[in-house]
Amino acid sequence: MPDIRNDQQERAWNGYEGRHWAAHRHRYDAVNAGCNDLLLAAVRPGDRVLDVGCGTGQLTRLAAGRSGAGSALGVDLSAPMLAAARAATAAEAVSNVDFLRADAQVHPFAPGAYDVVLSRFGVMFFAEPVAAFGNLTRALRPGGRLAFVCLDDWRRGDLGAALAPLATLPEPPNDATPTDDATPTDDDIPGGGHDPAGDDAPAGGPLSLADPAVTREVLADAGLVDVDCARHEVAGTWGRDAADAGAFLAGWGPVRHRLAPLGPAVGERVRDELVAAMRPYAGPDGVRLRTAAWLVTARRPG
Repeated sequence: MPDIRNDQQERAWNGYEGRHWAAHRHRYDAVNAGCNDLLLAAVRPGDRVLDVGCGTGQLTRLAAGRSGAGSALGVDLSAPMLAAARAATAAEAVSNVDFLRADAQVHPFAPGAYDVVLSRFGVMFFAEPVAAFGNLTRALRPGGRLAFVCLDDWRRGDLGAALAPLATLPEPPNDATPTDDATPTDDDIPGGGHDPAGDDAPAGGPLSLADPAVTREVLADAGLVDVDCARHEVAGTWGRDAADAGAFLAGWGPVRHRLAPLGPAVGERVRDELVAAMRPYAGPDGVRLRTAAWLVTARRPG
């Protein structure tokens, strides 16, 4: 059994959220694919690549192709997502890729085993970020490179407007007990039920690295140098049309978590509002939203 220290995230990504991502991997890849080229710019021919929080493995497979004769290892906590990653890798006949279920915060990677560490929205969920990045620093060869994308405050991109219907929701009653057995609990949601319409940035939550000053301090304390944070607005496709995109957003774990205790009538109303919020972004290529993100790069000294 792998050594898992990030218990809350392990439960989340093996619960509803991980199953939802695995079942809809093509859709989540379409949402996040705009970040791929930003990250792949860090990969050189022959590189040994470590992809942290690899999910269903799209970036891992692309990095393996970019590295050519090199290799790529994808690491994630989620068994459902890794099963989808392995199936996709076999279907695409990619031979220089492997996947590992492990907690990247503490996994004993061979020292200096990798030329580059990548992550597409995975490192935001570290419970102990300095220790976690320190572990990844040791996994890099001297002079090795780190490149990841993490969320900026999503209210600064289109996603904030799309999520506006959540901002006016009443707080769920303290004794609310959802009756749907498939309804996610706090332990089923990355960040412990973080409200996607809120403005907090808890440790281990999706906005934990939204402040570049915090990110620079964390990476410096982890032993990395030449830290750079560049803000991007990255476009992603959320659905074929507004109805499709709104329904998909309502099923996203943090949104479903927020709606579940409020009852079916409120849920139906908010789903209709999410569809309406998507209409301004619908076009011939589907519903396209810009997400505010940071591209963070650094290197191990030496």
